[in-house]
Amino acid sequence: MLCLIGLGLADETDVTVKGLEMIRKASKVYLEAYTSLLLVETQRLEAYYGRSIIIADREMVESSSDEILAGADTSDVAFLVVGDPFGATTHADLVLRARELKIPVQCVHNTSIMSAIGATGLQLYNFGQTVSMVFFTETWRPSSFYDRLKENHHVGLHTLILLDIKVKEQSLENLARGRKIFEPPRFMTVAQCASQMLEIEAEKGEGICGPETLAIGVARIGSQDQKMAAGTLKQLSEFDMGPPLHSLVLLGSRTHELERDFIRDFAIDTQFFDSAWRAFAQ
Repeated sequence: MLCLIGLGLADETDVTVKGLEMIRKASKVYLEAYTSLLLVETQRLEAYYGRSIIIADREMVESSSDEILAGADTSDVAFLVVGDPFGATTHADLVLRARELKIPVQCVHNTSIMSAIGATGLQLYNFGQTVSMVFFTETWRPSSFYDRLKENHHVGLHTLILLDIKVKEQSLENLARGRKIFEPPRFMTVAQCASQMLEIEAEKGEGICGPETLAIGVARIGSQDQKMAAGTLKQLSEFDMGPPLHSLVLLGSRTHELERDFIRDFAIDTQFFDSAWRAFAQ
C-alpha cells in the first residue's frame, strides 16, 4: 500500500497519531522535500518517528515514481508530505501511477497553509484563487499572477499568495552542462514578494496591488514563533518577517469589520493601518 501522510506545518510533533502509526509500520519512508519544508531538520523527524527517512527530491518524485512505489504491492510504503498530501498536484500524479499498478492507496490528512491561513482572522470562505509567486530573474518576470489577483479583486475576495522556495536547484549553466551542482537553498520573503507585486503593478497600472493596497504577511505559521504583520504592500516590502517560510495575503473588499479588528492587532503601524483601512473601506 502507498500511504500518503501529511505532516502539518511546523515540526515533528505535528504528525497525527494515525500518521505516526503508519510511518512506524512502513517498510520504507520517503519525505517529499521540494514543494514545502518543515521548520526542523530531517534528523529530528527520524528520532521522533523511530525510522530512517529517504529524501525524495523533485527529480525522484516526478521522474522516478516507480522507485518509490517498488514493493508497495506487498508492503506499506510511507510518503510524507509537509502540510496535506493533496496540497500539490504532484502527489495526485503519484496516486494515479499507483492506481495503474493496482497498488492500494491510503491518505492521512493534516493541516496545510490553505486552512492554517485562517489564523490571520480572515474568513476562509472569503478567499478566492490561490496564486504562486516565483523569484524574478533579469530575463524572466512572469506576471500571470496579476490576472488571478484581478479576478479575485473584482469579486472582493482575499488572495493567498504562496512564495517560491528553491531547493536543490541547478543554475542554467550547470543544467546545460549536465553538472550535478546545486545552488544554495533560497526562500522568498514577504518583502521580496511585495516588491515584485509593486513592480508588476507599476507596469500594469490597474490598481490591483499598488503601494497602498492592504495585505498581511505571514511567517512560520503553526510554529511557536509564528509571525504576522498587517500593512500596505509598500510597508511590507520594507518589513523583515524573519526566517522562512513566508506567505502573503492580499485583502479583498469583502473584508468584514470583525476581520479588521482581528488583523489590526498585528498592524505594523496601528495609526497608519486605521487610515489605510478607511480609504480601503470606501
